[in-house]
Amino acid sequence: MAQILGDDHPPLTRSAGEAAADVIRRAILDGTLFPGQRLTEEGLARDLKTSRTPVREALRVLKTEGLVVSTPYHGSTVRAYEIHDLDDMYQLRALLEGHAARRAAPRIDEEGVAKLRESTDRLVALGDATDENVAQIVSENVFFHTTILELAGSQRLAEMVRKVIELPLIYKSYHWYSPEQKRLSEHAHRQLVDVLSSGDGDRAELIMRGHVYDGRDVLLAHMQSLAEGADEGVGSP
Repeated sequence: MAQILGDDHPPLTRSAGEAAADVIRRAILDGTLFPGQRLTEEGLARDLKTSRTPVREALRVLKTEGLVVSTPYHGSTVRAYEIHDLDDMYQLRALLEGHAARRAAPRIDEEGVAKLRESTDRLVALGDATDENVAQIVSENVFFHTTILELAGSQRLAEMVRKVIELPLIYKSYHWYSPEQKRLSEHAHRQLVDVLSSGDGDRAELIMRGHVYDGRDVLLAHMQSLAEGADEGVGSP
């Protein structure tokens, strides 16, 4: 199993179960731990330099969040999603984030506009997705969308959206963005900044929904391609 806490990292000290959950969660979302990977209490405890008790607590937390699944006699694994599950999540995300953009439009101030515009500039400056910068691209994209959620001014809405934003990240969809698809994502961010700054909630909602659906199409097309390749492999000599 890939090491998720560096050798030079100090042992976890704060609320051990919570700290362990944070580290494991981050490792799942950044792809260090991949969908379907088996997680053992012993291995995680060794990697996190802690005992098995906080790891056990952490796995229970991550199970409730939908990031980990546990089955009798087989232990825990990073949750893997079927294509229809991911499609459902993106459908929900489009509705919820569209609503968030609509709410943010009349609430946004100059500082909020500046934060979103600066984020878009940073995303553009990162260039096309590569193994070296994909984590930065994902982080910047999450920052942009999270900022709009904060501007929407609804904690309940933010909590709902974060669940359907974070889960697809374990599939590293930005790895599969072509340069043209990356440009489309950047263009959508620019459009959102412009319409939000003008206070046009209707337009902001439409652009956000389209932006989310574009991301869904990239991910599902890749997942479908992988599934078809696996099916072909079964029948090959």
